[in-house]
Amino acid sequence: MKHLKKLLLAVMMVMGLSSHAQDSNNPWAISFGVNAVDTKTSAGGGKNWADRHFSQPFAVKDNWNILPSVSYLSVFRNVGDNFSFGLTGSVNKIDKYVKFAPTAVGHDSRGYVVSNPGDLMYYGVDATIKYSLMNLIGSKVVDPSLSVGGGYTFFGDSSYGTLNPGAGLTFWFTENVGLELATKYKKSFGDREDASGTPDAPSHFQHSAGIVFKFGGKDTDGDGIYDKDDACPEVAGLKEFNGCPDTDGDGIQDSADACPEVAGLAALNGCPDTDGDGIADKDDACPEVAGLAALKGCPDADGDGVADKDDKCPTVAGPKENAGCPWPDTDGDGVLDKDDKCPDVRGTVANQGCPEVSEEVMKTLNNYGKIILFDSGKSTFQKGTYTVLQSITSILKEYPYSKFMVEGHTDSDGANLMNQTLSENRAAAVKNYLIENGIATDRLRSTGFGETKPIATNKTAKGKAMNRRVEISLIKE
Repeated sequence: MKHLKKLLLAVMMVMGLSSHAQDSNNPWAISFGVNAVDTKTSAGGGKNWADRHFSQPFAVKDNWNILPSVSYLSVFRNVGDNFSFGLTGSVNKIDKYVKFAPTAVGHDSRGYVVSNPGDLMYYGVDATIKYSLMNLIGSKVVDPSLSVGGGYTFFGDSSYGTLNPGAGLTFWFTENVGLELATKYKKSFGDREDASGTPDAPSHFQHSAGIVFKFGGKDTDGDGIYDKDDACPEVAGLKEFNGCPDTDGDGIQDSADACPEVAGLAALNGCPDTDGDGIADKDDACPEVAGLAALKGCPDADGDGVADKDDKCPTVAGPKENAGCPWPDTDGDGVLDKDDKCPDVRGTVANQGCPEVSEEVMKTLNNYGKIILFDSGKSTFQKGTYTVLQSITSILKEYPYSKFMVEGHTDSDGANLMNQTLSENRAAAVKNYLIENGIATDRLRSTGFGETKPIATNKTAKGKAMNRRVEISLIKE
């Protein structure tokens, strides 16, 4: 047992290196179980090389050395691309040593003799590179592998290095637990026996069977998806979304879901559409009533472009400017109130809804104009004239959007220039009176014609009186 400390040291090294992983999710794996050592492969004899090495591979009872306890420990780490690297420590007792001795007593029909070399202790420390074929065959349960490595073997009082090609087969019961079967041919670098025939450095097969556990994968959020593959490693999620959550269960992961807490439609980025109008409730001003996209999901019963909720006349089409109601025509003159300058007085379309000034009205105005009395040679009114001016003012107020020209005329007495100035001043005096009494300035103009437009002869007093007048005419634009 003098090499027991060596084995324990090797096992500690193996545990420290922490190596065997079957996949990148759980990069580490540890396995332990029993091992069997078969020395027949280097005993010689046989018909050829293959017969010498591989005949009687399962002669367990005759050739295999097995300890009835856990006798090996392996630790491997995945290094990528289906490769893993690891170390194995093993212990055994050699009480079956196979020799080819066809003349010896007790040999079998093939000339082999099995003897006990003295219950020699066996220790092995091996480094291995393994290649898994599981992905290649597309299986999640059966995991065949090939391996190559090297190691150092303590065989009784001898110790020697070996080259170890091998193969294995693992059956995974779960993602992390499996049954591992393996074999490796440990080709020695030394003599099989010393001069006395005592085993020295025999090549041999070492078989093993044990339980393997994969571990080391990190799953922070506990959703069964390892952090390295988890797009949302801090939040538990679903496998189909690479570990990201779908809180409302609508099949759209939260990161792409505009309404992550309410189940909705994929076409609306995960948001619901209660009224089925194709507008997500969060954007729908009327989420319970189907409506139009142009009106933020609200209906428009009369089709006037004003949502029913804002339409004061929802069943009668009307303009938006009038809250969805048709424009009124209060005076019934065919001009809508919004365009009618005289909405309460019936007028004409041509005069923007206001009444037209008739010839009869103009005649009345001019009759009043003829009896406007001025002080002699001046533009000031005589007292009796104010009643006439008030009548003219009243008539003009009946036509608030009509414009008028006030014309001043004189007789031929006096100089022409003086008469021209006097006619202009008198016309202006009438205009100013009208303005001061409520007629808009922009409705009135004034001018004077002096003695140039007589309507009667200036040779008689009566004619001159007729020529001294004020006339009002309608300005048409």
